[in-house]
Parts: sequence; C-alpha cells; structure tokens
Amino acid sequence: MKRQAAAALAALILLFAAGLATAFAQASYKVPFGIRVGGKDFAAGEYAVAKTAEGGIILERVSSGKEIALAVLERIKPEAPVAEPRLVFDEVGDFAPSYTEYITVYVLSEVWFPGEDGYRVHLTKGAHKTKVVTGTAAK
Repeated sequence: MKRQAAAALAALILLFAAGLATAFAQASYKVPFGIRVGGKDFAAGEYAVAKTAEGGIILERVSSGKEIALAVLERIKPEAPVAEPRLVFDEVGDFAPSYTEYITVYVLSEVWFPGEDGYRVHLTKGAHKTKVVTGTAAK
C-alpha cells in the first residue's frame, strides 16, 4: 500500500513539474501582418510567446491554440535594457507561391522579454529591413 501511494505521489510530482516546464516568462502580441515562423506561414492575429524551463521558446496562435517550438540559435545582448516584450521580424521577399509575383514575407527572427537577453530564432543573410511588434507582458 505504501509503494502504491509513493508511486502515485511521484507521478503527481512529475506531472506538476512537466506543467511548470512549459511556461515561465510569457507575453502576448497582436501581429497585424502574416508571418513565417520555423518555415511555416501563419496569419495575422494574436499570439502568445512563452519561455520554457529548458530555455526554449514556444509560440502559440491564441485563436487556434496551435503551438510551435522555436529553435534558439543564440542569446543576444541588448544594446539598451528591454522594457517591453517584443518580436522582431525580418522583412524579406519571396516569389512563392505562384513564382510570378514578388511578395513580402515577415520572418520571426528575435524574441525579447523585459530585462533579459534576447533569443535569436532565425538568421537572415543579406540586406533586409526589420519590423518590431511590441507585446504585453503576462502578469
């Protein structure tokens, strides 16, 4: 009986720890344009970004609940302290899907939380512009 109780307690602790691992720092954003994240295209809308206990980043489309884990390429030192959460998008051109017209694509490249180093999640080579979307930190 004691073994069963200990096993049940251990399982509860593991489930609780797994839940804590998914969301530490979190922020929400209203992105007014379509974006590309991890090679996948997403529509404009509300997004939530969370930092995991393992040091990773998760992006969630609020309307659908769809999540995508972002590969962190490196941590970035800010030029000045970051006061608000922000997403940085690289503005690049693409001929897809029809290969006859040139379209602008906004690729998520950096994620910033207040008071922390940033997370580089994509590196665009060559000349490009950037667009910043400021978010709201979770309370």
